[in-house]
Amino acid sequence: MKKIFLLAFLLPVLATAQTTTITPKKAERTVKATPTVPATPTAPDAPVDPNAPAFNFNEETWDFGSIPQGIPVTHVYEFVNSGKQPLEISMVSTSCGCTTPEFTKDAVNPGVKGKIAVTYDAAKAGPFKKSVTIQSNTGSIKYLYINGTVLPKATVPATEEK
Repeated sequence: MKKIFLLAFLLPVLATAQTTTITPKKAERTVKATPTVPATPTAPDAPVDPNAPAFNFNEETWDFGSIPQGIPVTHVYEFVNSGKQPLEISMVSTSCGCTTPEFTKDAVNPGVKGKIAVTYDAAKAGPFKKSVTIQSNTGSIKYLYINGTVLPKATVPATEEK
């Protein structure tokens, strides 16, 4: 009886094993090329208003060089409105809290100078590169940059008392 039971159990298993074929999976890698997409989509050029206000800076990047740690430094960027309408700065922001901007709040008439002062708090030693973003009625965003290296505070050796 045991043989019949065992045979009845194994017969379907063996029949299934005979018809099943095992095929090894191919270790094939397919690398799909992804299309290159520009980081900033390019928009068609908007018509430029010939009467629009425009920034004309003396410089757009200021290198402080080597500066001492713990002493804030400031650079004043001067610009002239080279457009034909008053230039209004709506907002000036910085890339980090260690940089503080101050700017001309009143409208700058054509041919008149304006200022943007940028103060960097040199609290952390090492090289730095920061950006300042200017939003205005010129029709485009303007960027200014500061950079330099903050030298660590000199450590003063303790003097021995005699």
